[in-house]
Amino acid sequence: MIPSFNKLVKQCLADLPKNDFPVLNTRLFVECWLGYAMDKSLTSMRDLFTRLNLRGIDCDVSTFSKASKQRSLEPFMKIYSRLNSQVKRKDSSNKLVICPIDTTVISLTSKLLWRLGYHQVKLISGLNLSTEGLEDNLISFGWKHDYNYGKEMIEALPANGIGVMDRGFASLTFLRESCQINKYFVVRISQLYKLEYVRDSELIKVGTGKEAGLYRLINFCDLETKREYRLVTNLPAQGEAEVNDAEVAEIYRQRWGIELLWKFLKMHLKLDELITKNPNGIAIQIYATLIAYLILHLVEIPQVWGNKLLDKLRYLQAFMCQEVSYVHWMENIVKC
Repeated sequence: MIPSFNKLVKQCLADLPKNDFPVLNTRLFVECWLGYAMDKSLTSMRDLFTRLNLRGIDCDVSTFSKASKQRSLEPFMKIYSRLNSQVKRKDSSNKLVICPIDTTVISLTSKLLWRLGYHQVKLISGLNLSTEGLEDNLISFGWKHDYNYGKEMIEALPANGIGVMDRGFASLTFLRESCQINKYFVVRISQLYKLEYVRDSELIKVGTGKEAGLYRLINFCDLETKREYRLVTNLPAQGEAEVNDAEVAEIYRQRWGIELLWKFLKMHLKLDELITKNPNGIAIQIYATLIAYLILHLVEIPQVWGNKLLDKLRYLQAFMCQEVSYVHWMENIVKC
């Protein structure tokens, strides 16, 4: 087996109680969620529990559904925090690090959730591109706009972090509040905002009315798409820590890293396949997905098989299939 994976599993699960509930204890509950997130051969929880029942673990979907609705999120939060702190320790430099902040929307199709007024859930996260760890996460049910979470996400960044955000976070109120926080940011603003040049100043007046403010503004154009980008930032334009306009544009370009995160979580760790019909269970599944993502970052596999997250997931799948695949089963039959 993979030594680093064994170590991570023991670190995550060894301290969880095995006798706190009569049927589905906390350790088995967490194992089921992580197993569902990482096992690509499973398409539903019914598949998982059928497999468990056939192998002697007596638990059913009904018990699991009740547990997902009532159990505390705390065990998942503790595992997530522990793993994320390990990922962050990979980088000890004091240089500025780029931290894209973004939201991904997951549609809710259950009528039970619709009756509660929930048609979608948003995951708001900050990604540290230096360590590839997650800075902060918020889960929001409903239609609340992204900029409502911008200030909280900026405040959660490390002292050397640069929050990079798209237009969804840009509002005049958010820009004003962000400038009062002692954290760097780069925010793309809409072309609909009125701009006014101020005499004898390098700053540009953005917007109108009481919420209008003076900001450092960088304009650049993508020649291929002929799309104009307007970026507001509080990065210094002069002095020893100067960040020129071209560097600000490059910082914004790296915001795409968090879009790749969403793609991986949804395509390979089932973030887009919510299987519970209550808010607590959805929050648990989201954190189980994030834990699986962190495990893949920390696990080590032979370099010959690659070092991307997908390479690691496929490698783990190969070991998992050794226990359950028809190929290995038939091979064992032949050997007998």
